[in-house]
Amino acid sequence: MGIIQIEGMEFFAYHGHYKEEQIVGNKFEVDLTIEANLDKVAISDDISDAINYQTAYKLVRSEMMNKNSNLLEHLAKRIIDKLYSELTDIKKATVKIKKLNPQMGGKINNVSVTLSR
Repeated sequence: MGIIQIEGMEFFAYHGHYKEEQIVGNKFEVDLTIEANLDKVAISDDISDAINYQTAYKLVRSEMMNKNSNLLEHLAKRIIDKLYSELTDIKKATVKIKKLNPQMGGKINNVSVTLSR
């Protein structure tokens, strides 16, 4: 078993419950952890045996940029669903989405949601 992590993916998108968030947009940061059996690729050194990091990134980017979600929980579920539908051999995926500097009436670095399957 092994772990693949892609951390600090940054996106500007229009997710949020409030209409203003959907108009003005916000910065988001996404961390992805994928647990999988990496024994075969560790021996073969062949990308065709691997969970391709670039493909994983593109799937996350697609969900972040293509359809807005009202809630981070919904967005995290969409990302995990997409990963499982497009990539094989995933044993567990965890996605953490941070909304940076949310407008909540005070100084807040971020709010985040973490979802695993």
